[in-house]
Amino acid sequence: MQRPDIVSREEWLEARKAHLIREKEHVRAHDRLCEERRSLPWVKIDKDYVFDTPDGKKTLADLFDGRSQLIVYHFMFGPDWKEGCVGCSFLADHFDGANLHLQHHDVTLVAVSRAPLAEFLPFKKRMGWDFPWVSSAGSDFNYDFHASFRPEDIMAGKAVYNYAPYTGKMEDLHGESVFIRDADTGEIFHTYSSYARAGDSLIGAHAFLDMTPLGRNEDGVMNWVKLHDQYEPDMPLKACCH
Repeated sequence: MQRPDIVSREEWLEARKAHLIREKEHVRAHDRLCEERRSLPWVKIDKDYVFDTPDGKKTLADLFDGRSQLIVYHFMFGPDWKEGCVGCSFLADHFDGANLHLQHHDVTLVAVSRAPLAEFLPFKKRMGWDFPWVSSAGSDFNYDFHASFRPEDIMAGKAVYNYAPYTGKMEDLHGESVFIRDADTGEIFHTYSSYARAGDSLIGAHAFLDMTPLGRNEDGVMNWVKLHDQYEPDMPLKACCH
């Protein structure tokens, strides 16, 4: 990167205050966006989805674990995969810390993958994760919420991802789907789904990097990220500026 101007403390303070105005505008715009998201209409879930879990078969209602709100992370781990998606794993590294608090605020966070349970549980153990992770194998769940795609739908141009025609080749991608359950009737409603880079807001490490002079300092989106047990002990630092 090109080194910025070196200035006096007074000049720096003037520039920082100008930037603070734009930061506040951004925060207020984000607050308005979140309020608009909460006002989106709901869709009633009429299909019976069943998942494989370490505790046996569970329905979508069971995944709420007694709470009224459920966040499902569609984790990219397809059948016969040996490891989970690196990007999904990077994001999942943030789940357990959040879950310490979400569970006490009427929210359950669960990861769902299309692979059979026995294929990803060893990877979960290797990564040292505690969050619930279940399998939708044999279910239409990942297909219905457009995080997985049948080969015939891809070939026929019928697959949809991020609310647009999907032209890729992968059968499993990532996303987040949110549900709410009526405590009186037991009815479940789908309230929100997001895909692609929308999940970036869930990555706390990015928030830290975005505060630094070099930022994310990447040649491609998250091209530097590895599974957390695959980083080299002493990674060389990139040149900071010239």
